Amino acid sequence: MTRKTLSILVMVAALVAAIAVVACGGSETPAAEPAAPAATAVPAAAAEAPTAAPPAQAATAPEPTAAAVAAGAPASVTTVAAMPAVTPADSCAPSADLTFDNRPTQGGTLVRLFADPPTLDPHLAGDVTSSVIINEVFGGLVTLSLDYQPVLDLAESCSVSEDGMVYTFVLRENAQFHDGRPVTAHDVKWSIERASDPETLSARVQDYLGDIVGVDDKLLGNASEVRGARVIDDRTIELTIDAPKSYFLAKLTYPTAFVIDQEQVENNEDWLDAPNGTGPFKLETYEIGELIVLERNENYHLGPAHIESVQMILSGGSAMIMYENDEIHLTGVGLDDLPRLLEPSDPLNPQLHRSAQDFDVFYIGLNVAEPPFDDPKIRQAMNYAIDLQSIADNVLDGRVSPARGVIPPGFPSYTTSLRSYEYNPDLARELMQSSTYASALASDDFPRITLTISGSFGAAIPTYLEVILEQWRQELGIEVDIQQTEWATFLQDVEEEKYQMFSLGWIADYPDPENFLDLLFHSEHDANHTNYSNPEVDRLLEEARVERDRERRFQLYNQIEQMILDDAPWVWTWFSGEGWALIKPEVSDYFLTQMSIPKYRYVYFNQ
Repeated sequence: MTRKTLSILVMVAALVAAIAVVACGGSETPAAEPAAPAATAVPAAAAEAPTAAPPAQAATAPEPTAAAVAAGAPASVTTVAAMPAVTPADSCAPSADLTFDNRPTQGGTLVRLFADPPTLDPHLAGDVTSSVIINEVFGGLVTLSLDYQPVLDLAESCSVSEDGMVYTFVLRENAQFHDGRPVTAHDVKWSIERASDPETLSARVQDYLGDIVGVDDKLLGNASEVRGARVIDDRTIELTIDAPKSYFLAKLTYPTAFVIDQEQVENNEDWLDAPNGTGPFKLETYEIGELIVLERNENYHLGPAHIESVQMILSGGSAMIMYENDEIHLTGVGLDDLPRLLEPSDPLNPQLHRSAQDFDVFYIGLNVAEPPFDDPKIRQAMNYAIDLQSIADNVLDGRVSPARGVIPPGFPSYTTSLRSYEYNPDLARELMQSSTYASALASDDFPRITLTISGSFGAAIPTYLEVILEQWRQELGIEVDIQQTEWATFLQDVEEEKYQMFSLGWIADYPDPENFLDLLFHSEHDANHTNYSNPEVDRLLEEARVERDRERRFQLYNQIEQMILDDAPWVWTWFSGEGWALIKPEVSDYFLTQMSIPKYRYVYFNQ
């Protein structure tokens, strides 16, 4: 049995290029109509953008850059800091750099639209929507700072052995659960073992904790504990990994590595109704389809948040109307509203903020084990047959850019030197005619193709998808049917590889190319939903995991990315473009980030 067969992905999406309801990293997101592309997150795995509307079809607001966009600032471009490299394996995270300044606690309630999270269990989460809530209610040994560097959270110190394989964490004396019970090293070890238990069905344990020695044995049911997680004393835990890996610390910032309360989980089957987390906010209220209320944790180990609570409206509504009626404090901006808001004379113009593009990629996945996608020439032909640049310019108003690879612009290892799929219908037809399905195409015996997307039956099909399907029809003579499936069911079916063709997105969870290339394309990873398997790609990915020379490592990833492009397990569609958000002038320090990180504790009202 492979590790991949053990996990069931439970993910929920953020929106494709608009007001994304984000999922965490390496998190997946449904590919909806890219409104004003969210400048940062897409489920796959994800940053968090203000959602214009809760449903998966809703437009998503830009939730991007590493720089803070203070609500009171003029409507100008927000400069995004350069993406930093992950902390090297032979060093550990900076010490408590997350504590607040001396500003007094302000109080008040931040109100926004949101969507029902598929889960609030950190060990089951694999989507941006869930992660947004989980990141505020729970925490782990480390977290991501606003510039995407791993920094200490529950831990007050961290050291790494000379060989880069043993990490020793000392917990903060004041780290405690919401009920006041101190967090101990035993809680950390138990949480890792609970996530690694095959009965937990953790969405991402192999991807994020699989480097720890003994996690695989636990996951396969061959061990009762994770031997690489060793309690030294109540405040000290030692984690041993199987090889020095530069990205390991960053992986611990994902919810799968978060600490949960063993006593509560084992004694209360409804523990998620009021989870006893360690984060800056407590879950005060959750009325499915109606409302989520997060309440400030006064005893948070890094200092209490400035605002008293966050209210997330789940019942839908027109985000723009609600914003103009002062019912919500922030929202993403769609293409229909953007032109007027860009006019200096519009009263909302000073509240408009531009955010950098998310670290995401959108694609149409092809199940390479099913006809006709078991022939790489068919897969390549379908890439060559669509004019992405024309669709981006004329259908999506230039708010996205054609995806010419897996790694998004600005992300570590990104390169413009790849040989990608430019529009070439003549070559596409040649590939079809030289494929194993040429005679079937000529005799109308070509396998029927169905594209599955997330959404309620009867919901509008994204216009860009309709254009892509029409181009396949015109250029290749291929008819593609569309079926829609409710988001949670869609994600589970994708994980179980039930679909012939599906539309999805992926947003980064941590700033390392491994988060895209390894998780999505290694044959043993759960997030590889296309049945793609290339032994040479697997070998190079495994080599890159342990390569400590940054330049050589990125060269390997560039080589791997080109091989994946050539094999074409996807039809590549978009990278998000810059996005736009409206933020009320009384709201300060609402940070637009390119990945999903804890953020509400920074927010305060300036009037």
